[in-house]
Amino acid sequence: MYASIRQYSVGAGSIDALTHRVDEEFAPAISQEPGFVGYFMLEVDDGDVQTISIFHDRSAAEESNELAAAYVRDNLGEFELSRRSVTSGHVLISRATPEALDEMHRWGRARARVG
Repeated sequence: MYASIRQYSVGAGSIDALTHRVDEEFAPAISQEPGFVGYFMLEVDDGDVQTISIFHDRSAAEESNELAAAYVRDNLGEFELSRRSVTSGHVLISRATPEALDEMHRWGRARARVG
């Protein structure tokens, strides 16, 4: 498996609104790409988010960078996102339980309703 990690600065709007849009629009789209394994979005600093895309092969992980760039450019202009970095590599260890993934979805939906 290969992962691509992208970090963005958010220049306008709220992290909650951005998270809701990405969860509703981009996450379902990227999950349909060949070789998809997982997608995560993290709030890492005040005004920064990171995304992690995991795929079965390197070329699909690298292609996810282009998909993300096009999505940001075409759909998220109001958030004034600027890509700060892109890192990719071979996943050496991974663990996740179904409960962990379910909990993240419940939290994201609840947070979006509050915002």
